[in-house]
Amino acid sequence: MTRTAPSSILGLTAADLKPTAEFAAWCDAHDPLASFRDEFEIPRGADGHPVSYMVGNSLGLMAKTSRRLVTEELDDWATLGAEGHVHGRRPWVWYHEHFRAGLASLAGAKESEVVAMNTLTANLHFLLMSFYRPAGARRRILVERGAFPSDRFAVRSFVRAIGGEEAIDVVEVAPREGEECLRNADIEATIAREGDSLALVLLSGVQYYTGQVLDIANITRAAHAVGARCGWDLAHAMGNVELRLHDWGADFACWCSYKYLNGGPGAVAGAFIHERHHGTPPPRLEGWWGTNPSNRFEMGPRFEPGPGADAWQVSNPPILSLAPLRASLDLFQKAGMESLVCKARAMTGFIEMALRDRGANGVRILTPPATSERGCQLSISLEGPPERARRVFESLKPRGVYCDFRHPRVIRAAPAPLYTSFGDCWRLVDAIASVL
Repeated sequence: MTRTAPSSILGLTAADLKPTAEFAAWCDAHDPLASFRDEFEIPRGADGHPVSYMVGNSLGLMAKTSRRLVTEELDDWATLGAEGHVHGRRPWVWYHEHFRAGLASLAGAKESEVVAMNTLTANLHFLLMSFYRPAGARRRILVERGAFPSDRFAVRSFVRAIGGEEAIDVVEVAPREGEECLRNADIEATIAREGDSLALVLLSGVQYYTGQVLDIANITRAAHAVGARCGWDLAHAMGNVELRLHDWGADFACWCSYKYLNGGPGAVAGAFIHERHHGTPPPRLEGWWGTNPSNRFEMGPRFEPGPGADAWQVSNPPILSLAPLRASLDLFQKAGMESLVCKARAMTGFIEMALRDRGANGVRILTPPATSERGCQLSISLEGPPERARRVFESLKPRGVYCDFRHPRVIRAAPAPLYTSFGDCWRLVDAIASVL
């Protein structure tokens, strides 16, 4: 097992962390974020007690105020009908505007650069339309070989749709032989090598399988240095790691809201478009809701774009799907990403050291040991036959520990700091070590 780099919370460093149940209880008693756990609905196991929920990298938990916010919109619909668009307690015509501040804060962006719209892969297609513009020799798009399948499908289908050739136009980066994680230096070297042939770099801010955080700032800089654009899939990064998309100069980004943002299953996603593309935008798919709100309801025949990222919208937002996200973003604003990242690093460090201390044989952590390269996820590889790994995973749920499994032998544990406790972390360690 690898050794984690120092991280701090409550004035502690990794060297101060003690891999015991008693120390986990001490951390929870002194955790300044502990009260946020009470703001969420925690699933209960067969014994009636709350489970240790570490699947926020797949579907975040429901904020308790979500139910009220959704019910209020249902009530406005029931009592006002179409009048709810302008006379509801939160008029639907302007509803998506309530998400700008929260999303901008998490993305490290200006409010004009972010918009809540569509779903993740739909947004990826929309943004490829705008920012992947192959011309002449500059027609290649750099992606990760191990990217989430939806990203691979979107890129390859888009290349085919515009008459390109996958085998020529798609360039892949991958970890070195015998390694699980990408090397940022290798990505930058590939960008430099492709040079004038490269139109777009499209990577994940956090790798879904290993939990590795890529160096968004330097990779973006490397792409721009050769004349390429750079975009990011932040499905596992938004609400997980600190971002500064505006300062880093990313051309665009997109994300989902049902993982760390706790927006609910199939929640409305989001997009970032850097302000330098607002004045003279690239080609984009257009729809009524992307028009200027000042004259949108005049139903004119010409597309007059709305301000900033709003112009990339095509349809009016689904209010009932947005309401739970509003509840969660309020909690993020109160907690602050710096504190959340600090706690996440401490929890992943605690899990790693506790597994090592318990002598869990055949366990290897795929997630990078450096805290700057990890968020609130540990990918735990159980060495040996895949059947053994599957048996260990299936033993966790009866013990009240919810994680997820990735073929052939990886358990992903995501201790989300808004609602995961150090006691939950110990429960995970105890369950794995007891089986092994």
